[in-house]
Amino acid sequence: MTGQVTLADVARAAGVSPATASRALNGSPGRTVRADLAVRVAAAAVELGYSVNAHAQAMARGTTTTVGLIVHDIADPYAAAIASGVMAAAAERGLIVTIASTASDAALELTHLRALLQQRARAVILAGSRFTDAESTAAMSSVTAAIAAAGGRIAAIGADRLGVRTVEIDNFGGAAHLASTLCSLGYRHFAVLAGPEHLVTCDDRLAGFREGLAGAGVDLDPENVLTTQFTRDGGYVAMRELLDRGLAADCVFAVNDVMAVGAMAALREHGYRVGSDVALAGFDGIPTLRDIEPPLTTVRLPLPEIGRAALELAVAGETGPRPAPVRGDVVVRASTPGVASVP
Repeated sequence: MTGQVTLADVARAAGVSPATASRALNGSPGRTVRADLAVRVAAAAVELGYSVNAHAQAMARGTTTTVGLIVHDIADPYAAAIASGVMAAAAERGLIVTIASTASDAALELTHLRALLQQRARAVILAGSRFTDAESTAAMSSVTAAIAAAGGRIAAIGADRLGVRTVEIDNFGGAAHLASTLCSLGYRHFAVLAGPEHLVTCDDRLAGFREGLAGAGVDLDPENVLTTQFTRDGGYVAMRELLDRGLAADCVFAVNDVMAVGAMAALREHGYRVGSDVALAGFDGIPTLRDIEPPLTTVRLPLPEIGRAALELAVAGETGPRPAPVRGDVVVRASTPGVASVP
């Protein structure tokens, strides 16, 4: 046969209707094809050299085998660790993961989400922090509802702001526990590298840290709270600003670990010894902390397990159980040895 082989050609060769041929090759929810007919259709497809059209299959089924994972920055070890868990769980189910990075831009996140709607992704996982403004939240909710109506499923990681199934992270509680722990080590003067103002994760961690300090009778000077990018370079720039105007803190909290790594670089450039001259703490427990000197105090989250839980939550849909909020563990390391240990 010359030219492109069509499904109608396969149906004719197998002696079945096009609808039966389509169900045999593409599948159909709730409808099966008799075994002998399925064998005839498969044999005809092989003989004619017919290959299944993935887009047509998606249209027939309503979804593809694609899982869309949206993160704020794939270069961030936090996002990479979560992605590893998502991909491992997806591979066990024969699903393919595509990753999009938003650079913490609400408009770009919405663009990626709309593209996944058009591609009829089977599931979408929103792993980047939610945005605080009502307009972007409403726009996101509209698209997630459209994905659900088209047969796709949505899961989120972090804060439940969109009304979708969410692996919630107790950012507030983890930061509060960290603050009280640092106060118990003798620190009393704090600065915070707080990330961008429009991210829920940053707001929750800053609020929790304030709460923990207040519980220990310690005030946080607003002048010592700096907003910056949620990145290594953001931490570096904010720490440089603190140092340039005269560091008035014995302990600095960066609301994520990669910002703390940037802050550590700025401190070293200015001749400060982390752990001796000033204490430093982060949040997330990213794997690369194993290579940091001195080891960084942090709130450690089970990041790959969070990614796996999000994939399982998305695939299970509304029938699956809702996981309990993830609570991080405060891990004290040499970057915050305690005031009594400082010469």
